[in-house]
Amino acid sequence: MHFVTGGAFNGKRKWVIARYPDGKWVSAYKGEALVEDLNALHAATVVLEGLEAWVKELSFSREKWRSIISGWRKWEQQAPARQVIVIGTDISKGIVPIEKENRSWRDQTGWVYQDMVVACERVDMIWYGINQRIKG
Repeated sequence: MHFVTGGAFNGKRKWVIARYPDGKWVSAYKGEALVEDLNALHAATVVLEGLEAWVKELSFSREKWRSIISGWRKWEQQAPARQVIVIGTDISKGIVPIEKENRSWRDQTGWVYQDMVVACERVDMIWYGINQRIKG
């Protein structure tokens, strides 16, 4: 699996499209539902965009997120051509939100991202269209 993160509007989508032009996209930003069973997409390369939005929308426990991530990894490992790319905007920087629900969202997103990094073979941060590989 490949996790791509970075600031909002910093070129993550463009960078991923250039590297995975045949990817089947599922985007939280377009209101699309999180896909837990990737077999339903009938694609070898799957790009899941907007992880932080799904974290906010779904309010799953950390254990549920770990289970979903594990399922994606297992799906990918079932065939050599399969690839899962997950994109999530970094919301951890800046001022800590005043509202409790926004602080909780930020915390949970950070935990999910930590679990993504552990599960992924490669992790890239994208800032202003330039990647920095931080794992893999």
